[in-house]
This record gives sequence, structure tokens and C-alpha cells, in this order.
Amino acid sequence: MKLKLILVLALMVGLYTACKKDLGNYDYHPPSEPTLSAFKDSTFAALLGDSLVLKPTIGLADADPQKDLSFEWRIDVNEELRSDVYTGYPLRIVYNLAPGLRTAKLIITDKRNGLRYVVPFKVLGTTQFSSGKLVLSDDNGLAKLSFVKPDNTVLPDIYKSFHNEDLPRNPVQLYFSDPLPYQPITNQQFWVLCNDPAKKSPLLEASTLLRKAYFNDQFFTPPATITTGRLEAYMGTVPTGVINDKLYVGVMSTAPFAPDYGKFANEQAGDYALSKYFTRTNGFYFGFDVKSKGFVTFAGDGSYLGKDYVVDPDGKAFDPKNIGMDNLLFMQTGQAGTFYAYFKAADGGIYELTFSYTFDSVNRRIKAENKRLFKGGSLVNADTKWQRNSLNVFYFSANDKIYRYNPLNEDLKVLDADFGGKKVTMLKISADDNTLTVGAAGSVYTVDVSVGKNGVITQTINGIPGSPVDIVIRK
Repeated sequence: MKLKLILVLALMVGLYTACKKDLGNYDYHPPSEPTLSAFKDSTFAALLGDSLVLKPTIGLADADPQKDLSFEWRIDVNEELRSDVYTGYPLRIVYNLAPGLRTAKLIITDKRNGLRYVVPFKVLGTTQFSSGKLVLSDDNGLAKLSFVKPDNTVLPDIYKSFHNEDLPRNPVQLYFSDPLPYQPITNQQFWVLCNDPAKKSPLLEASTLLRKAYFNDQFFTPPATITTGRLEAYMGTVPTGVINDKLYVGVMSTAPFAPDYGKFANEQAGDYALSKYFTRTNGFYFGFDVKSKGFVTFAGDGSYLGKDYVVDPDGKAFDPKNIGMDNLLFMQTGQAGTFYAYFKAADGGIYELTFSYTFDSVNRRIKAENKRLFKGGSLVNADTKWQRNSLNVFYFSANDKIYRYNPLNEDLKVLDADFGGKKVTMLKISADDNTLTVGAAGSVYTVDVSVGKNGVITQTINGIPGSPVDIVIRK
């Protein structure tokens, strides 16, 4: 037994001596590790729609980082259970993720030995779209969307920058959907409405300009084809509009925060083809039926009432139920008052119709007050743009000019604004009647039409691709 113990101890001593002698018998060279200056665990600000460039200083002993290393950048998009992945050095992208703090990592691979190094960092996304101007333009038939910052810096064709695809063709309107304007957090969207049978119109989240849905998704049962005339917001919230020559009313029977709030059900049934110039009030809708060439009405819930009204015998200037013309150039009415409509007759003459109406629980009556040739008729062309202020003073474009017209005394005057010979393609009036926002090829102008001013240009924004069609201004 003692002999066995002695043999075991001797063997252990021999092994220990062999191991000790082995120490230092070889050289160990750990692989060089890349170093990054002020990067690991740092947070980098990213402004949505602007370039995000990350270019840390990288060192690598005994090697060339540009030749011996490869780079992969991963930014986590947790709400969609994915990551955006980019390769190469430096990282240079147009940041297009929703606002918020995001985890990210840089994976560096040493191509000489295959070793990978993971460097964590964060990206804090913010948005610049809460204030500024969003411009929809027509660039040779193709819709383009541009954002103008408060300092008038233009981010042109921003939709393509974000989504790497073009918008549809034939832009019609830029509609701002704000279903809960009285709350600080709401589902605000921009609807880029285009009449392109081959491509859907996108709905964009207002704070990010990222596509969230398509206009077809706004319908419980989408029509086979969708041709938009014009949409407007009722009480600033629920969309109402002329689509496929029919009236569509957004659903209000659900809670304002429900997903279906404001969606379109079926068209308002009836034998009519509604012009895009319609009016919605608290108690009724008023419009013009191109098919029967007469004024028509709808109940407060959108039910078609047609010509279920009385023609006031004291007004005999024309027949409201059969005007005899179907080309309505412009009309904007309201709850009550004196209103004007401009029609083009078959013989090419432009006529101005004056009328008033009363629609309440007691009366449903229209009075045709006057009909005459429009004094500015010779200036009107097929693509003339119209606006009316709250005092029934009208502005309309004629090629590269804008005219002010007062129907009370037929005063017609050209504004001083000079657009360099470019045709006016957009005309919008401010809520206080003091300014016109005008679009012409490549530019958006602010024109002062306040009391005592004859249309002086006070601001010019250049760099818009194509000709402006519509604009939404957020302050």
C-alpha cells in the first residue's frame, strides 16, 4: 500500500515538473482589437427626414481598418419585431424611423481571422414635421411631396427618400386628417390623394411622414375604382367628400378613438353625379348635380334629398332645379347668406349666378336672385384656380396673374404679384383673409392681400419639384 502511494506521488511530481517546464515554451499573440473613439454606449440624435451620419474614428494595430474590417449597423425597430440593417463605413442614411430612443449596435468583423466585435450604442429619433409646410406638387404628372422647414429649407421629394418609391400619378389634394384636434396626442395623418388607377394613394403619419396605410383602407368596402373630387373635414375632424361623383360621409357612430371612426361606409345613395364644390353645414349638405344640372341637398346625416325644396317665387333669375349648364367652375356656400356660383355655358360664356337659401326645420327654400355674364369671363381658362374670402370677394388666376373680384360692384383688379411669367397652379387663402398662398412651377409664394395691400409678395420659397397642387401649413 505504501509502495502504491509513493508511485502516485512520484507521478504527480513528474507531471507538475513537466507543466512548469512548458511555461514560456511558446509565444501567445492576442489578436488586435479595433478601438473606437467616443462611441460605445453613446446616444446619437437623429432628425427624421435628415441624414444620419455615424463616422467614429477607428484604430486597429498592425492593420488597415478600411481594408481589414467590415461593418454592419443594426438599429432595432422593436414595435415591428425587426432591425434595420446597413453595411459599410461610415453609416450614412436618411433616418426614417418613428421618434423615440432605439437600441443599436455596430458589428465589426476582422476579415483576417473572422473575429467579430459588437459595439452597442443608441439612436434618439426626433421629428421636424410638427411645424412647417407640406407641399404636394405635380412633376410631369407624377406626384411629389416636399417638406419646408420653418427656416424655409426645402426637403424635396421626401416621400421617395423615405420609401424608395414614387407616389402615384395625377395628384389631386393633400388632406390633413386630425380626428381629435382638442387632444394633445391624436392620430394625425396626411392623405396624399391622387387619381391613379394603377397605384393606391398613401396615408402618412403626420409626425413622421411614414406611410401607415392607403386611402383604400379608409373604406369598409373599397370601391373597385376610386376617383377623388374633393374632401373636407367636418368640424375639423371627420372627413366628408365627393368620391366617384357621390357623397361619402365619415362614420361618427363609434368613439373618436376607435379604429373605425371617420371611415367611409357606402356612398349616399341617389340618382345624382355631385360636383366637387359642395358644402357641409351643421344641418344639411348643399351641392350641384352635374347629371340633372340643378342644385341638390342632403340631410344632416347625408341622406339624399335631391331637389326636395321650394323655389322662392320672388327670385326668377334662373331655375335652381334646372340651371341648364353642367360645367360648374367654382362655388362656395355656407350656412346662410348670399352666395355665388360660376358656370361655363355650352357657347363658352362664363355666367355668374347669385342666390340665397334657407334650410331649417320650417323652410327648405332657394331664391335665384341674379344671373349675368361674369365680367372676368375672358380671363378664365380651363385650369383657372379660385378662392373666396369670408366677405364674398373672389380671387382667381389667369395664367401668370391673379385677379381680385368683388361681385357687389363688379370691381375687377389684377394683383401686383409678379411670378416671372410662370402659370399659377395653386391658390389658397388664409383663415383671416389676409394672405394668399400661391404655387407656380418650382415655387410657393406668400402674397399679402390685407386691407390696403394689392397682392404684394412677402415670401418666396424655391426648390419645389414640379408645380404645386396643394399645401398644408402647420404652425
